Amino acid sequence: QVQLVESGGGLVQPGGSLRLSCTASGSIFRLSVMGWYRQAPGKQRELVARITSGETTNYADSVKGRFTVSRDNAENTVFLQMDALKPDDTAVYYCNLQFALLNYWGQGTQVTVSS
Repeated sequence: QVQLVESGGGLVQPGGSLRLSCTASGSIFRLSVMGWYRQAPGKQRELVARITSGETTNYADSVKGRFTVSRDNAENTVFLQMDALKPDDTAVYYCNLQFALLNYWGQGTQVTVSS
């Protein structure tokens, strides 16, 4: 069973930055697609960013130019660097690992952007 452990969430002022981390157990990380999703109260869960095993990245239009996803296969870790944060970025952020039909989720970490 793959386990994903997230860290890095917190409270930040608009325009500030945070870096989220997600570390996976197991040996399938390097072959997987890693994604970051978020869900705000009353809103649909949305894909924020993802990165493939070949380092191809995708971003939601709302975060392009502000967020950067990266991975360190040696550490089984995926990162989400969030800059120029806005109040609309406030949500619970979830790390996701996809490998074929396998799908695993982190526990979620709260990001709150407020002055």
